Order: sequence, then structure tokens, then C-alpha cells
Amino acid sequence: MVRVHSLVPKSVWSKRYAQINDFERMLSDNGTRIVKFLLYIDKEEQEKRFRERIDDKTKNWKFSPADLKEREYWDQYIEAFQDMLRQCSTECAPWYVIPANRKWFRNLAVSQVLREELEAMSLKFPKPMADLSGIKFE
Repeated sequence: MVRVHSLVPKSVWSKRYAQINDFERMLSDNGTRIVKFLLYIDKEEQEKRFRERIDDKTKNWKFSPADLKEREYWDQYIEAFQDMLRQCSTECAPWYVIPANRKWFRNLAVSQVLREELEAMSLKFPKPMADLSGIKFE
């Protein structure tokens, strides 16, 4: 939004890519696993979902007229997302672009990535701080 609406000059937002990468590298170097998802729906699917939110009174709360105004900037948002993905998807903090037009597929894809990331961490229960074999309860 900052970039699309020129809220700050390019000289400011363009530096943020390196700052983000530096921050994420520091987190990774200190043992934090970073997994980032971009849940992508296409413009037609977004329109369909907006129409459902207007037509279904139980979903009216999810809709804002500002959403329609932002659609006018679709191409600029796509360009900004592409730059962000190119510059901020790193080995220590990769972006996963998930096709999200179908919620069941989105959920499956995210679950699979998370499962793989968790398995790669080889997590184990911590060892007890003391020998617990002699403890008895009356």
C-alpha cells in the first residue's frame, strides 16, 4: 500500500527490502525458522468473493467499499508483490506462493509446506532436568 499509493518516496521503501532480509537473517542465525506465505487469488476470484459478501447478508461485514477502490490498483499491487518476492525470498526466509482460489487446495498446500518445515527441524522433546524414576505419589 505504501508503494502503490506513494505514501513514502521510493528512496525509503526500496531500502526496506535489504532491512527485511537483514532482520530475517538475524532471526534465522539465532535459531528462528521463518516461513512466509503469499496466498494468491486472481482478480476474477476476488470479484466473485466480493459479490458473495454483498449478496449474503451474513457476510456483509466482510465487505468495504474501499475494497472496490483498491481493485483499481490491481496491476500496481501485482508489480509490488513480484518485486517483494524477488528481493525478499531468501534461503533462510523463503516465500511460498500458494494458489488460493480454492480454499481446500490452499489449506492442503500450506499444511504440506508446514509439515515439511517442521520435519526438517527434527524436533525432539527436551530431556528431563532430573531423574524422575524414583518419584512416587501416595
